[in-house]
Amino acid sequence: MIELTHLRIVAALQQHGTLTKAANALCLSQSALSHQIRYLEQKLGVEIWVKEGRRLRLTRAGNLLLETAEKVLPLVQQSQRTLKAYADGQKGVLRLGVECYPCYEWLTGVMAAYLKSNPQVDVDIFQRFRFSGFEGVLNFHIDMLITPDRVDHPGLHYEALFEHELKLLVPQTHPLAEKDWVTPEQLAKEVLITFPVDEERLDVLNGFLWPAGVRPQQHKQIESIEIMLQLVALSRGVTVIPDWLIERACGSLPLKSLRLGRQGMQRKLYAAYRTEDQQLSYQQAFITVAGSMSHMVV
Repeated sequence: MIELTHLRIVAALQQHGTLTKAANALCLSQSALSHQIRYLEQKLGVEIWVKEGRRLRLTRAGNLLLETAEKVLPLVQQSQRTLKAYADGQKGVLRLGVECYPCYEWLTGVMAAYLKSNPQVDVDIFQRFRFSGFEGVLNFHIDMLITPDRVDHPGLHYEALFEHELKLLVPQTHPLAEKDWVTPEQLAKEVLITFPVDEERLDVLNGFLWPAGVRPQQHKQIESIEIMLQLVALSRGVTVIPDWLIERACGSLPLKSLRLGRQGMQRKLYAAYRTEDQQLSYQQAFITVAGSMSHMVV
C-alpha cells in the first residue's frame, strides 16, 4: 500500500536529485532514507530509482509515483492548512497566484480591504511557479489565479475583474510622440521592453505585431517597472503597459502614451479558480472586494 511518506520521498528525491540533499530535506539520515527506498521497492516489486553517478533517475514506475505525489501532496497540504485554520477559528486559507506583473500595486489595496472585511481568512500569495498557473489551480497548488488570459477547461471558472487598455509608452522626444496611435509597422525598428513573460502570452506581440508580420528590432525583458520606464524615458526603447498603471507609475517622467491601432487594445483581468469551489464564501468574498475596487485602476 502506498503511503504519504512514500510520496514525500519520491517528491523530495526528484526535487533535490541526490540522497544526501533529499535526506536533509526530509530530516532523515541518508541510511534511513536508503532503507525506506529499498523497503518501498521491495513492497511494490519494482525499481523506483536508478543511480547515475551520484544522482538518481526515476524509472517508469518512479515517474508514475511522482505524478501521483504531485497531485496528492498539494491536496493533503491544503486540507491540513484548512483544518488548522478551522481549529484556529478561521474560515479557511486562500492561496492566490498572480500572473500579472503590473497588478501588485492594485492587489495591495484589494488585499488590505479583503483582509479587513474577512479577518478569519488567511492568505498566501505566489508569483513564481514550478508549473503553469492554470495547472497550479487544477492540481491544488493554489486556489485562485489572477491572470490576463483564459484557458478553456471544464474544471476552471473565470470571473472578470476589470477591463483596461494596453498602451504604448515612448519618450516625449520620440518621433511617434506626435501621434495618437501607432501601426504595427511603425514599431518594426524599435527596441521593445516587456515584463519577463513567454512571448506567446504577450498581447503586444501575439495580438498586434505578429498578425501584421512584424517583429521589433530587439526584445528586452525586465522585471522592474521602475527600470523599464526609466529606460524608455532615456530613449533606450519603448514599452506597453495597462492604461491604469500609466498615471501612478510614470509620475513626472517625460513619456507619451499612444493607442495600439486606431481602436486600441482592450483587455480584461480575470480571477480563475476551480469550478467546484464556486460556493466557497471566502473566495466569493475576494471576487466581490476585487470587483468593488475596480475604480482603483481607472
